[in-house]
Amino acid sequence: MQKESHVEKISNFPHIIMIDNIKKYFPHLSPAQISQLEQLTLLYPEWNEKINVISRKDIENIEVNHILHSLAIAKFLHFKPGSNILDFGCGGGLPGIPLAIIFPDVHFHLIDRVGKKIKVAQEIAAAIGLTNVSFQHGDSGECHEKFDFVVSRAVMPQPDLLKLSRKNISNQQKNALPNGIISLKGGNLNEELKPVKKTTEVVEIKNFFSEPFFDTKKIVYTTV
Repeated sequence: MQKESHVEKISNFPHIIMIDNIKKYFPHLSPAQISQLEQLTLLYPEWNEKINVISRKDIENIEVNHILHSLAIAKFLHFKPGSNILDFGCGGGLPGIPLAIIFPDVHFHLIDRVGKKIKVAQEIAAAIGLTNVSFQHGDSGECHEKFDFVVSRAVMPQPDLLKLSRKNISNQQKNALPNGIISLKGGNLNEELKPVKKTTEVVEIKNFFSEPFFDTKKIVYTTV
């Protein structure tokens, strides 16, 4: 029997939210990428009913507040093919899974200490046919690979994240920016970032996306 394509699979997801906001900012997505991103809008609410990985009050805003938010990293830096990225404390797979869809020639390794959250990420990746991802249930100390960048979404203060993940960041640069940590954060970060101020850049996500949700959201980039 012939294997279903990603585009054909979409017919199996009847209540998908059309991702018009995402397509507005990423106009060159392939039909397969559009299909995968649209499937996320159903799969996350479905899994969230079983295992809470996103606030149930906010799950209806999955496209903008979670998927598009994750993709802000893709606006900040276009990862080169062959790059290796660690999603630290991935939860249910954000930002790693949306980024893996956008960058099919980049490998993403997702790690989280909570087994049920890794299970959600694995199941969602499998359901949409995502092949450039790997998963690890455990503590960051158990991860010994080297990566070009570590990405995270509101996991912990940037100085703490730097201490834990510094050992995982390669000293071989292949992208337009030096290797380091790229975090998605919100609010006032002045106190948090004081210990890493000299090696850190803060970028307003509203520079990329116009939705009100992003008015206080930031990308925090720290070099090693």
